[in-house]
Amino acid sequence: MAKKTNDRTINIDNILFNCRDILRAARNSGSFFEKRDMMLTLVFLRFIGEKYEDGLAKLIKNLKEQGLDVEDENIKKAFIEDATFTDGTYNLPKIARWDTIINTPAPKLNVVLDDALKALADSDDSLKGCFVEGTFTTRNLAPNDIKKLVDEVNKISHKAFGEEKDLIGRVYEYFLKEFAVNATKEEGEFYTPHDVVQLMAAMVEPFDGTLYDPACGSGGMFIQSADLVKSKQGNLNSINVYGQEKDAATYRLAKMNLALRGISNNLGGTNDSSFTNDLHKGKYFDYIMANPPFNLKGWYNSDLKNDSRWADYVTPPESNANYAWILHMLSHLKPGKGVAGFLLANGALNDSDTYEIRKKLIENDKIEAIIVLPRELFITTPISVTLWILNQNKKGGIYHDRKQRNREHEILFMDLRTWVGNTVKGENFKKVRLSLEQIKDAVGIYQRWQSVECNASEYEVPELYRSVKVFNKDLNEAERRHGVNTIESMDYTLTPSKYIRFIDHDLEINFEEEMKRIQNEMKEILKEEKKSQQMLEDAFEGIGYGINEN
Repeated sequence: MAKKTNDRTINIDNILFNCRDILRAARNSGSFFEKRDMMLTLVFLRFIGEKYEDGLAKLIKNLKEQGLDVEDENIKKAFIEDATFTDGTYNLPKIARWDTIINTPAPKLNVVLDDALKALADSDDSLKGCFVEGTFTTRNLAPNDIKKLVDEVNKISHKAFGEEKDLIGRVYEYFLKEFAVNATKEEGEFYTPHDVVQLMAAMVEPFDGTLYDPACGSGGMFIQSADLVKSKQGNLNSINVYGQEKDAATYRLAKMNLALRGISNNLGGTNDSSFTNDLHKGKYFDYIMANPPFNLKGWYNSDLKNDSRWADYVTPPESNANYAWILHMLSHLKPGKGVAGFLLANGALNDSDTYEIRKKLIENDKIEAIIVLPRELFITTPISVTLWILNQNKKGGIYHDRKQRNREHEILFMDLRTWVGNTVKGENFKKVRLSLEQIKDAVGIYQRWQSVECNASEYEVPELYRSVKVFNKDLNEAERRHGVNTIESMDYTLTPSKYIRFIDHDLEINFEEEMKRIQNEMKEILKEEKKSQQMLEDAFEGIGYGINEN
């Protein structure tokens, strides 16, 4: 009989688990953030190195097919040693190549790794600011520890696991979850899961033009959007990426992530707050996608009181930045055509201290759709959040080859909180994932509502979605007769449950059938009860202490 193997399947999660344990046990490994930065940097070097190796192999193959001798020194010098790639692959300095790193003796690894980072930053302007100087020599892990870490990372390969979407974000997600679930940088700041970004990107459709994220984190919005662009038309040059990130470490993370994917970008040249130092001031964008920190405190200072971003509204409350984010994004949304999708805490739907801003946003017809998402979609919090869609053009026309109707003074409400069937195992808070089919269904509801074939007055499915008019004056006679809710009549709340009809399922019960079912169950219960009573009486009777009163 063949001996069974108990070896665990090698996958990215298992490798990262091993790396986590190495760093936890190692001396001088530093804080959670320092551990994370070391891992992210190693993974970046691994994948940018593998991409270079693949690019070089492809180049050599093409040269051979052209009849050139790749062993000829002149050919090597002209085409291979100073290779030029057209797919975003970097021509790496020798010291930064993965085969150099993996073959470096353990005692020299910390120095070689930092030399590799410096060489990379000096070799290409797009890589400047990606790395912390002295990442490895400052920590100076013991030779055995750093060697074990590099050997584990060496196992990560798209040749083994397939193409990994948003790899840097995936590693970031893992370490956020495994090292310190509660180690978020700021209150309310969460890593955005891929399925949520996919939903947002599928609704906003950033296929061409300019895309902006004012709190871009690790760059996941851009990565998923790039994947969507490639799936639709295959030309990443058709989209220009702009972003800003306050946290220095996360800013570097985003630059690494985008460099790894060959996505050109403008992240403002440095990390800074979008509120106090808007690095893209005066620019307007075709698309905005964001997951800004929820209920962010400490965002405000007195210089922002008369800021031009809320000049047409009122100054957002100092207590949290939810509506400051909305007005900031609106100020950057291209007039007459821009579309924005972003996540906010559900409290923003009906906050009393933001009433005036919310009322004016609705009256100015900036809000197109409000979509409440299921709970437990995030890895660091179980809360349900809301996807907002703003649109600067609700008048209709052609949009991405679809003919849209006039949707002025209408808002689509969706409630997806019951979409919890696609479960995730082994996570702390993330228990639910939106499937591709669910994303397709949600996008379908949204796009059918936009289409010229839609009768908005009847566009609803109870407990799921409904098209709602803003003003009472826009109701037709039948709607007035039936007391149809408008947003005006509900005092400008954006809570979907105020508009989406819910069915009293108790009314659907067949009373006669249900009572017969209960009757039969009670008969069985009473029969078993009588049997137990008789057994108890017999037991006491047997020892001479009868308990039967008769």
